[in-house]
Parts: sequence; structure tokens; C-alpha cells
Amino acid sequence: MKKQLFLISILSIFSFASAQDDTSVTINKQKGEPLEGMDCTWWNGGDRRSTNTLSGKYFTPTVMLDANYTHSFNDPIDNTVVGSTALARNNEMQVSAAHLGGDFYYKGARAHIVTQFGTRSTVIPRNDYSPYRGQYQLDNAYRYLAEANAGYHFNVLHGINVDAGMFMSYVGLNSYYQVDNWEYQASFTSDNTPWFFNGLRIQIFATKKLKIEPWIINGWQSYGMFNQQPGVGGNITWCPNENIKLLTNDYYGADAAGIASRKRFHSDNSLLVRYLNRPRSKGISKMAFSLTGDFGFEKGGGVNGLTNGDSIQGPAQFFLSGMFYNRIWFAKNKFAWTLGGGFMQNPGRYLVLYPTGDASPLPNPTNPTTTAGTHPFSANPGDQFTGLDYSSNIDWMPNQHVLFRLEVVHRESSVPYFSGHGGVTSPSGYTTTSLTPSWVPDLVKMENRIIFAVLFRL
Repeated sequence: MKKQLFLISILSIFSFASAQDDTSVTINKQKGEPLEGMDCTWWNGGDRRSTNTLSGKYFTPTVMLDANYTHSFNDPIDNTVVGSTALARNNEMQVSAAHLGGDFYYKGARAHIVTQFGTRSTVIPRNDYSPYRGQYQLDNAYRYLAEANAGYHFNVLHGINVDAGMFMSYVGLNSYYQVDNWEYQASFTSDNTPWFFNGLRIQIFATKKLKIEPWIINGWQSYGMFNQQPGVGGNITWCPNENIKLLTNDYYGADAAGIASRKRFHSDNSLLVRYLNRPRSKGISKMAFSLTGDFGFEKGGGVNGLTNGDSIQGPAQFFLSGMFYNRIWFAKNKFAWTLGGGFMQNPGRYLVLYPTGDASPLPNPTNPTTTAGTHPFSANPGDQFTGLDYSSNIDWMPNQHVLFRLEVVHRESSVPYFSGHGGVTSPSGYTTTSLTPSWVPDLVKMENRIIFAVLFRL
């Protein structure tokens, strides 16, 4: 008990941020709800709106639009972006995501549905091998759904929700929806860990400050299940006060296609701290930082987790990453500046987003026994990959529904990975152009890009 009180007293040092200027903040949590009385609009990965605009008794709608323009200084001739789940094409105005849906509720019964259109409906499912097991094209059946789940709310403790369906994972703290995030191009930690889960979720709000959330799911960002074994995991989130958020996400499963003996463990841990809060200030109005550290490994079936083994056990295959962002709000929260970045080490490349185009190692949709590209990016046991990134952006938020973002990003890797000027599709950049024996995808170790995005949420 003394240790718990000591920890709480240390964390409460940050509580000075809720000073006398707090009076202009609209609290988005009502009496009896989790996080009651807390202002969560500053969270990285959280809804920055103070209230639901069109909230109804039985239905609250959701409308989100994400449009972007990005330019890579590598200037690939096929305009293809490599290694991103947020971006798809260079030098073109793109609708990355258009979401329609909402929340339904009646006497404890609840359903949450959000559709997904735009380039992300193609980008997100591309690394999922599970649709190639058995019949039915799960990647096409689910690709236009971002979230779809239903269940029941029990008025026990501060609420218990039991839901089944497809959920956003929020591993790496970032939200799947860019309008919620401090940065647009996520660091390697977020971009190479799951964006969605398909299965059963139980949310237990033990107190207004503590959430415990077990999962039974198909797999690690997979529509279907691998090797006859579901994945299990969960989330614990604790907010000792409105200036601090601590969470851990942990997962265990068998997600290697056709290798039942290979098991995966992953732990994702984040700390979010608001260390200044003066919402009525015409100068600096808020300051906060976001810190995330991830650790995981695969073991069995020819790989040996954290250490190199013999010829039978195989080489080490693990995931180690971190990211840090600091955000400063100005002019009564109408403007914000974010600076940060991260790194990733991933021997075996088992969580690396595979390059697109002819460099893709995914099975060919018309013939799953062959790869889609003639020069696929390797992901064999022992293959090394280390990535580093940093970015900075300026946001203009004229109101809580729309955000204009200008961002610059630098990313680099230990092996050729990003799209160079020659592109990853063909000598001309078009899929209709025949490949010559001498042509290979132009992959390079570094890219610099600029992103402009308009993000809307109602």
C-alpha cells in the first residue's frame, strides 16, 4: 500500500498543469462515465472534441474525412509510397479515408459501425496472409469496414462492456484515425504494429480511472485465424488524474502462416503527460509529451526469440522500438506544433510493412503459391532491419471539427526499403509496361517527404 501511495504521489507532481486557467475547458466525460470529470481532449490518439456534436438518444453518428497530398523528394516515377499505412500515392491529392457510421444503443444493447473507403481500404489489409487460408476473400469482405462490433453494457462497477466483432487496436498509442493523432506519418512503432483486431473484447471499468480489457481475437492484424489457435491479450489503462495516462497492451498468439509451432509475444507500453495547461492563454496554452516503448519476439519453427540459436533453433527474431513526441498548443489551442520520432529494430522482418508494387512478397491473388512481385523484399529468419524516423508539423484547428496539417518527415533504414526515383512497379511506372530481365524495383535507404492533410470529424 505504501508503494502504491508513493507512486501516486510521484505521478501527481504533474498535476500542477490543471491550474486556475482550467475554467474554459469543456469536460467531455459526464457523471457516472469512466474518466468522469476529466478533460481528455489533449490526448494523442484521442478524440479532441469536447462533446459529440449530433448526439442522440439512440444513435450518435460519426463522419470523418482524411484527404492528403504528399511529396517524396525521391520522386518515384510510379508515385507509390512504400512503408506507410497512412499514405498511398505521391504527388497526388488523395482521399486516404472516408468514414461513415456511428453508435447505436438501446437499453444496454450497443453497436458501433464505421465504414472505410479511400486508399486505406487497400493499404491496410495488404500484409494479412489469413485470407489465403481456405475459401472466401476475407480481405475484400472486410476491407470497407474499419470497425463493426456489437454487444451489451452492464451497469456494474463503472461499467462493463462485452462486445464482438472488429475493433481498432490502438497499439502504439496512436489512433487509426489521423484526425485523433498528433502526427500524420506514424513512427515505425505504430506503423508496424496492429491497427485492428477481429474477435471478442471485454472492457471492465473497475474505477473511473482504471480500465482492464481482455481480448480473444483471431490474430495480429489478421481477418482470419492461423494454425487453429486464437490470439489472446489485453489492455490496462490507468489515469491517476487528467494530466497523466498510462497503458499497456500485451498479446500472445501463433500467427506465422503454416508454422503452428511458432509463437509470438508482444508488449506495448505508453506514457502520456500534459505538463502545462493554460487554455485561455493567447501564447502557449498547453504542452504535453507522448512516450511509447514496444518489445516482442517470435520463437519456434526455425527462429529463437531474443538470442541466436543453433541450426535447428534458428536466429533471433524480435521487435524492439520506441517513439517520443512533444506537442505545444498556441493561441487558445487554435495552433499546435509537434516534434518527435522513433526507431525500430526487427531481425527477421516479421513486423516490417512489406514494400508495395513488384517488391511485394505477398502471395499472388490469382495464384497463392507464388509471390506477387518478381523481386520480393525478403523476410527470412535472420534478415536484419533497423529503421529511424523523425518528423515535425504545424496544425491549424479553427474549430474542433477540422484540422489543417503541414508535416515534414525523414525516414531511413539499414537496408534498401523506400521507393527511389525508379519506383517499384515497372520501368515506366505503369503496371501495363512489361518487365525486362534487367529491371529491379528501385529501393533506397532513405526518404524525405512533406505532407499536407485536411482532417475532418463530426
